[in-house]
Amino acid sequence: MRGDTGAKTIAIVFTGDEFGDGGNHIAKTLKEKKVKASFFLTGNFYRNPAFGKLIKRFKKDGHYLGSHSDKHLLYCDWYKRDSLLVTKEEFSSDLQHSYTTMNGFGITKKDAPFFLPPYEWYNDSISVWARQSGIQLINFTSGTLSNADYTTPDMKNYRSSDTIYQSIIGYEQTHGLNGFILLLHIGTDAKRPDKMYHRLGGLVDYLKQKQYHIVRVDELLK
Repeated sequence: MRGDTGAKTIAIVFTGDEFGDGGNHIAKTLKEKKVKASFFLTGNFYRNPAFGKLIKRFKKDGHYLGSHSDKHLLYCDWYKRDSLLVTKEEFSSDLQHSYTTMNGFGITKKDAPFFLPPYEWYNDSISVWARQSGIQLINFTSGTLSNADYTTPDMKNYRSSDTIYQSIIGYEQTHGLNGFILLLHIGTDAKRPDKMYHRLGGLVDYLKQKQYHIVRVDELLK
């Protein structure tokens, strides 16, 4: 859930399933700022013909491409986390299908040893099963509201991009972001007009100003 807290390194990670509207803007911004990011995408995303060119662009630009499961399954109950909603066989089959799909883009398990579970929600069984599959499960670092950038105004937990941005800056100023895995989304529902990915350039500039090295997640956790 976090890298070395003694080093000023940070990994910006994006997850994606059905939405990818921010992809080209994110790719352009990262290239302009000369930084690498990490993308954890579902098999649904990798198979979507609309995203094929984007995925190839990410790979060409040297970003990390990993699995976010195949079908974006909910592994365990939201309120009883120890209650599994999938069997080991279902989990393993879904994970394998995601890597089979990734192989179509020339991405192997060796290239993508880290796995970020769907909904960022799992329990100890899922973690163990992932390890048995030869994959290391990871999660984002808590403390900021970055992962709320998917919310829409009709939701009770809606957070504006300004609120999210300020939460990141505020946490950095009070606690620091050393070793952080900062999670954002590659796209959101059209009902969210306030897209956090438009703040990416300013965020990168701020982190650089604070002398953070922005690296791929496999570099952060090596």
